[in-house]
Amino acid sequence: MRLLSIALVPLAGLAAAHLDMVDPCPRYSPRGVNCPPTPAGAALDYSMSSPLGRMQPLCKHTTPWPRPAASWTAGQSVTVRLAEGGAPHGGGHCQFSLSYDGGHNFVVVHEVLQRCFGPDNSQRRFTFALPSGLPSSSKAVFAWTWVNAIGNREFYMNCADVSISGTAQSYTGKLMTIANHDGYPTIPEFNGNSARGVELYQNASKITVR
Repeated sequence: MRLLSIALVPLAGLAAAHLDMVDPCPRYSPRGVNCPPTPAGAALDYSMSSPLGRMQPLCKHTTPWPRPAASWTAGQSVTVRLAEGGAPHGGGHCQFSLSYDGGHNFVVVHEVLQRCFGPDNSQRRFTFALPSGLPSSSKAVFAWTWVNAIGNREFYMNCADVSISGTAQSYTGKLMTIANHDGYPTIPEFNGNSARGVELYQNASKITVR
């Protein structure tokens, strides 16, 4: 019995979940809120809380839901929810972004840097106002991204298909920051310095979406 219990300890550690978005429902999520039907030929993804593989494309799944998972209006307050629990890896940097070109380029609409999940790493709901100057789109892609403070250098990303109702022709904002992913900068472990890597976010290029 003693040998068995020792063997199970590392397995329990490996089974610990990270974090994933559940609302709006990301592509192929098995536990998201108000999820559209899974596209024909696609399967639910039971590794939604895993980091983006270094060779995986942005969003991981490039085929969208058959209909939007949420309908938003420019300027309105929205709440994004992550699954409860999970392993917050000491917090880190989070961004919330929108793509108008199918998930290739993303403009930031909200960000929480240094302590993404609050001082005690328990925050799982994020409420913020969408920019009032967003243009309309029936096929926008919303992304939650996270660079963890502690542990392996990883980049987490969940994408949800949403519709946006707006009156503007275009919107200009910061380009979403990508780090710890193939071909992009690596942000080292924070080691108590929560400002590590912040300059990548502050100095991000501007992008205009239409």
